[in-house]
Amino acid sequence: MKNLFPYAYNILGNIADSQDVIQDVLIKFNEIETTSISNQNAYLIKSVINQAINLKKKSDRERSHRISLPEPIINNHGESKIEIEEILSYSMLVLLDVLNTKERAVFLLKETFDYNHEEIANVLALSVENSRQLLTRAKKKLKQNRPKLAIISAKETGYLEKYITAIRTGDVKTLEQMLSEEVRVLADGGTKINVVAQLTSGIEETLKLITYVFEYYQKGFDIKIDTINHQPALLFYEGSQLMNCQIFELNQKGRIINIFSVVDPEKLMPF
Repeated sequence: MKNLFPYAYNILGNIADSQDVIQDVLIKFNEIETTSISNQNAYLIKSVINQAINLKKKSDRERSHRISLPEPIINNHGESKIEIEEILSYSMLVLLDVLNTKERAVFLLKETFDYNHEEIANVLALSVENSRQLLTRAKKKLKQNRPKLAIISAKETGYLEKYITAIRTGDVKTLEQMLSEEVRVLADGGTKINVVAQLTSGIEETLKLITYVFEYYQKGFDIKIDTINHQPALLFYEGSQLMNCQIFELNQKGRIINIFSVVDPEKLMPF
């Protein structure tokens, strides 16, 4: 079951949904005659991918215009090393939302799991040519939405310690120097939490937002530095309860280009 998790999660970006898909596939698998299936692992992977695609399509149709970020996975969450390595970085999961579900599946199978186009065509019931076309379209969309390669590093603890000190002391000048011109804050409160702003961009507006939120909501929280989906992150705790997970992305100059802020209680439950 464990080795099926990355296939579902990289498509869905949700732990519970991924586990439900896998459990459903395994239940159905155990109810059929499997002796005629030559490669049972490939059969299960194919089933999980296709069911995850169908669920992703359904959730995309039902989702309102609010920002919905992937559910974070802490790197020592309990999954095996192989699983963690096969789970995409948080920034890439967010970026993949510009793709439709078939483009997303083809891109993941080719670029993450090293499938060839013949294998992808078999898994997704496509022609080889269609698989190639979908990959080309996916790469074009991704490039258009991220023209500059950003640094994805889980070793920026010193940087985040500096950030914490600056925000605790109200050192706006230091914070300003840490932000890129294109900085964005994307916030996901789910259906239960009203966030101050779902999307904030630019240094001036970002400074106003992060200092306001800290002063009025986070000042008494304990802050822990951790690694989430291979990226540096801050976890804000009120007692033992996690209230906010912020995942950071830096550009090539080492400045913050994205802060992904998850406050949706349902997405913070596994912590």
